[in-house]
Amino acid sequence: MSGYWAVVPAAGSGTRMNAALPKQYLPLLGKTIIERTLERLASVPEITGIVVAIARDDTHWPGIRLPARVEVLTAVGGAERHLSVLNALRALRGRVPDNDWVLVHDAARPCVHPADIRKLISALRDHPVGGLLGIPVADTMKRVEAGGCVTGSVDRSGLWHALTPQMFRLRALIEAIERAGAGPCAITDEASAVEFTGLRPLMVTGRRDNIKVTTAGDIHLAEQFLRCQEEEGT
Repeated sequence: MSGYWAVVPAAGSGTRMNAALPKQYLPLLGKTIIERTLERLASVPEITGIVVAIARDDTHWPGIRLPARVEVLTAVGGAERHLSVLNALRALRGRVPDNDWVLVHDAARPCVHPADIRKLISALRDHPVGGLLGIPVADTMKRVEAGGCVTGSVDRSGLWHALTPQMFRLRALIEAIERAGAGPCAITDEASAVEFTGLRPLMVTGRRDNIKVTTAGDIHLAEQFLRCQEEEGT
């Protein structure tokens, strides 16, 4: 049977947050954002370990409380998100079989529901490619020119918001990122690299509270989602 590892790119500085700390280390209901994210991943029984890609000069990581159930490794992050993911994947290669599954998850998505992660694993464990969590676009989509004027509406049928985790085989994901990085592809997420190779990832419906903390206002929203999840018994 294949194993399951999580990879968390956490080498970014979070400049859009305009805070003194990288956003993954900002407080969220008594813990840091990344601590809550790691707890969510570690709570899933199928996941046996986590690799976190951190900046080479990261002085905050040593103070992080790590989940006890799983092994947590670190790798040196890269200048861009996909390079941090690639470094983490390369750190895993040789430790685990190439056919093991890897679930790449944003450090700044602390509200991911464990049931969603298990749903993703269940949907993809026998899939030939892999896939990702997402939610269908519910709002009217507009195309806007550089000056801010609307040039038209976009048909939203078939459009989805990509979330994380995104789950692919270890070797296949390494090769996809390497190939896409050497070509004209803009690697915005793992699925985009896999798509560049001609493969078609599976979209798995996730929860809308799996938000990415990007601005200061997102922290307050994440607090509300976490409180609601606690009331649900998460």
